[in-house]
Amino acid sequence: MLRTVFAAAALTGVAMAAPSAQAASRIGTLDCAVGGSVGMVVGSSKRANCNFIDQRGRRIEAYAGDIAKLGLDVGVTAGARMVWAVVAETSRLGRGALAGNYTGAAADASVGVGGGVKVLVGGSRYTITLQPISVQAQSGVNIAVGVESMTLTPAARR
Repeated sequence: MLRTVFAAAALTGVAMAAPSAQAASRIGTLDCAVGGSVGMVVGSSKRANCNFIDQRGRRIEAYAGDIAKLGLDVGVTAGARMVWAVVAETSRLGRGALAGNYTGAAADASVGVGGGVKVLVGGSRYTITLQPISVQAQSGVNIAVGVESMTLTPAARR
């Protein structure tokens, strides 16, 4: 069942991201440390601290994230880590360009140690796609499937 949940979320996310990514290329990586949460059956919310690293590794930008999930979400999770490939139609993004709202499909499951997948589309004019590089690593007891949204805002550099 867990494989089915992950496969369904990945396929849904890829289908949602496809129109935006026609002439797009990978411009960097977004690495987020996500806070724990308690699922409230119909949704949850979490905070995230993220770093965007450009493809050359020369530019690092800090972002604060607010993540909300709407759908089945039952259980408790500790903090997690999620890494996305950042795909955009142009490689010339200014500072703070990842700021904005992202939405997409998500699936998570844990019994002790678990994981999840999310594909999110958003940013400036919905031209940026966040595609999972690896499955989210998390711990706790949880199952969640639904639509996830994340709002990124520029944060002070650490």
